[in-house]
Amino acid sequence: MENTVDSADLDKFIIIGDRVLIKPTTASNQTRSGLYLPPGVREKEQTFSGYIVKTGPGYPVPALTDQDEPWKAKQEEVQYVPLQAREGDLAIYLQNQAFELKFNNEKYVIVPHNAILMLIRDEDLFD
Repeated sequence: MENTVDSADLDKFIIIGDRVLIKPTTASNQTRSGLYLPPGVREKEQTFSGYIVKTGPGYPVPALTDQDEPWKAKQEEVQYVPLQAREGDLAIYLQNQAFELKFNNEKYVIVPHNAILMLIRDEDLFD
């Protein structure tokens, strides 16, 4: 089974604000010593990891309006402060703040940017 998402399917996702769409990495159901863990044990862990598939535009900042200069064109467009996370980064995130969803029989999570504890970015990974 292929773990990639079609680029046409990715275009259907519109991530809002400071949210991040993550494809969780599959966790091993076996400990290092060879014991098999029941399914409930892995779900109770606090942190998970996964690859960032898509990010939102960032934190919204209200448009500045000049009350003293009424002849200027009004800017109603909202501006955004960009997120630190980028597509392809490996993210370590808090599971209790994640929202799980399934799309095309694949599991994804939507996580707010403040629930991400650490990012691992390898620039040479795709070269």
